[in-house]
Amino acid sequence: MNRTTVSLIAAVTALAAVTGFATLTAPDGTGGSEAKAAAQLPVERSTLLCPAPSTSDLAETSYTSYTPASKDSGSTGKAEVTAATRESEDDAKDKDKGDKPVLSPKEPGKPVSGDSSGAEAPALVGTAEGNLAPGWTVQQTTEIPAGSTRGVLGVNCTAPDTDFWFPGASTAEERTDYVHLTNPDDSAAVVDVELYGKEGALKSEVAEGIQVPPHSSVPVLLSTLTDEPQTNLTVHVTVRSGRVAAAVQAADGKLGTDWLPASTDPAGSLVLPGIPEDATSVRLVAFATGEDDADLKVQLASPNGLITPAGHETLHVKSGMTAAVDLGDVTKGEAGSLVLTPTEDSAPVVAAVRVVRGKGSRQETAFIPATRPVGTRATAADNRAKGSTLALVAPGKSAKVRVTASAGTEGGTAVTKTYTVKGGTTTALKPPPVPGGLKGAYALTVEPVSGGPVYASRMLELPQDGIPMFTVQTLPDDRGTVAVPTADQDLSVLQK
Repeated sequence: MNRTTVSLIAAVTALAAVTGFATLTAPDGTGGSEAKAAAQLPVERSTLLCPAPSTSDLAETSYTSYTPASKDSGSTGKAEVTAATRESEDDAKDKDKGDKPVLSPKEPGKPVSGDSSGAEAPALVGTAEGNLAPGWTVQQTTEIPAGSTRGVLGVNCTAPDTDFWFPGASTAEERTDYVHLTNPDDSAAVVDVELYGKEGALKSEVAEGIQVPPHSSVPVLLSTLTDEPQTNLTVHVTVRSGRVAAAVQAADGKLGTDWLPASTDPAGSLVLPGIPEDATSVRLVAFATGEDDADLKVQLASPNGLITPAGHETLHVKSGMTAAVDLGDVTKGEAGSLVLTPTEDSAPVVAAVRVVRGKGSRQETAFIPATRPVGTRATAADNRAKGSTLALVAPGKSAKVRVTASAGTEGGTAVTKTYTVKGGTTTALKPPPVPGGLKGAYALTVEPVSGGPVYASRMLELPQDGIPMFTVQTLPDDRGTVAVPTADQDLSVLQK
């Protein structure tokens, strides 16, 4: 449970105590009405942060914003995405230097897009209120055709938080990895960055107490935090004060570049959805966050069922240490998803896979972290007429899933289709539903209808000059609703 959740619980508890909202027992002690189930209501405000996209002059970045339409979220709202760095007072007096929004969504159900070019594009901070807040999603996609950071970098802009795990980072000679820390608030945030290799924590005197000024973003080169090069590394970002959004930008001189998003919260069982069918190399990196070692059963949810990769049936992860295993071309021509479960006693772990497509000098990399299930609803905001693949996996029971393709940013008609995903399998929709008469980019929204939990990811392919450039984003639940306690008024508590 993160700090934000604890604060929310404390606030609700205090409100109930002051106003006499909740009645769990009657004043006469005979027992009153039972506590009622909490109602799920749409969130009224969302904040998302996008890291600075690139330091390359060749970078071309597109941003796509989308909020699914919902009848319960009201009829009015507003949203805006602007540069994270606040302008000076002198600049504010100059109308030509005002904070022009990169994105200004106007209504749910219709995606909007913006773009930037070059190395000066800043980190962004966005807020959405009213009917634009529930399920609001912003995708940042950057194309770099050449240079040491060539590739396609895609990332879902994320909400600020206080704790992040990044298995799959590296300080090896061929890698240049930065962790980007973005602060949306009016006061500075103080952040610690811990690094864990195959033998445990790495010593560092400069990774503690990193200051992130208000309304700004700070990139930290991981190799400057330690003198110990590590091929496989887990990065743990914790916030002492304030809150930030965090993401790792990983660049390999030969294998391309992409964003490494944070793994889901540590858990005994994990799902990493949507490994491409033509993956030529898959590396699994895991870290045991608790006091106990973790022994994991490694399975691939293929289109036909759960299978065990030959020679990699289990993975032992020592407490406080990073473990890695190369699974090769584990998908064998069919898209799949990794399912990690404890062999015996459960111990909390985080995990991610590095996926490589292509061969020789024409290779490209993407990362797939372990993720939360889709839950009620999840969205991938930036899809094109060609090149998108939607992967759906049901690791347990079979599930029925509704997929909606929104209208395009420049026109088109929404389309909805329903699919059945058999238990223990991955269904890859290539292509996924495409809106009729599509113009521009569009969003894909996934909603489980019945059955067991569903996990999802979207791969976007943007090949250039024979290089299979691509990026993968997971689709965790969008947390578009919040539980609000349902209670009866009891004014008698004020008479005591």
